[in-house]
Amino acid sequence: MIPFARSNRVSGLIQKVLSEILQKDIGDPRLKMSTITGVEVSRDLKLARIYFTTPDGEQKKDAAIKGFNSARGFIKRTLAQELGLKYMPDIKFFYDESLEYGSRITSIRCASAYSARAASPLLGSSRIAGNLPLNCQALKNGIQSI
Repeated sequence: MIPFARSNRVSGLIQKVLSEILQKDIGDPRLKMSTITGVEVSRDLKLARIYFTTPDGEQKKDAAIKGFNSARGFIKRTLAQELGLKYMPDIKFFYDESLEYGSRITSIRCASAYSARAASPLLGSSRIAGNLPLNCQALKNGIQSI
């Protein structure tokens, strides 16, 4: 078994501690409900790329990035105290678009599956929902309830 690189262990610690800092210590409304989705630390531990997402998606992305950048000094200082590293990596914040991308792909797949089944005369409209994958059924039910 290959042991984890030190940079992987440090990135996991940074993600855990930063999530706690966001919940307890930062009161900036621009960062409210932000979620840290991942941290990548360079092999030499000089740079940490921190990925986040917000519940409002890209609408609040710029405000959240400004909020993170304004709190960067506090975050770095608090992380250094909590982690006890000899050298604290420089931190940079990036919006994580992978969740929204995955959601778009799922909705496209479901829409194509729904339209293919709706066009089939053998299935009929009453059996369409029963033939869709589970995540597409949820999406279809959410669309119908709107």
